[in-house]
Amino acid sequence: MEQREHVAISTLVRVSACPVRFYYEQNDPITESDRYVICKQLSYHLGNPLDSEMIWSEVLAVRPRIDTDLRSFLEICITSCNKTEWKPAVQSDVRVISDKQGMVGMLDRIADDGTYSIIRAAGAMPFGTYAADRLRIACVAFCLEEMTGNEVTGGNVEYIPEGVSRFHTVQPRDRRQVIATLHKIRSIYKGDMPLHPFNAPCNRCKFKERCESSSGRRLSDLL
Repeated sequence: MEQREHVAISTLVRVSACPVRFYYEQNDPITESDRYVICKQLSYHLGNPLDSEMIWSEVLAVRPRIDTDLRSFLEICITSCNKTEWKPAVQSDVRVISDKQGMVGMLDRIADDGTYSIIRAAGAMPFGTYAADRLRIACVAFCLEEMTGNEVTGGNVEYIPEGVSRFHTVQPRDRRQVIATLHKIRSIYKGDMPLHPFNAPCNRCKFKERCESSSGRRLSDLL
């Protein structure tokens, strides 16, 4: 099957949320939120004493124009994370890739026991993990299995603002969703207009009117 390049795992998450919105935004630049920058920087220190001054100085080095009021958000994250026992990472920001599936992404942390984690800047659910995070874990599992030759049962999702780490065991439905989403992405790349999903967050979408008027049609039909 033809494809432009390996698909980023972040793209799979965006398409899974709403393929129509991705269709309109696929060429727009994507930037990390300030809160993610803070959570990501804190994650490098998990398993070690969390020095607020040092972490904030690193945040400022990464994003000099960050809103200084978010220093209080860092303090909240540190307080939450200090309530949990974390395994320090032996590797961070590890590039993972699957040539078979044609996708690539970044793994946030690998501990010395081989368990891996992705970092989130959101609050945790009362139980379990969000659908988008289950998809991320399944994508990483595909990549690691191909890279190592070993079965990967699942991975951790670390919700930094609440200091919560949740292990998600990859299910067959997660793997099916990855494959189906990859097919959808490649269809979009060919110029197909995706169908409007039933559970899309339409009420707060800036493309609501365009979506309702053009859903299910090819790009060539709109020109």
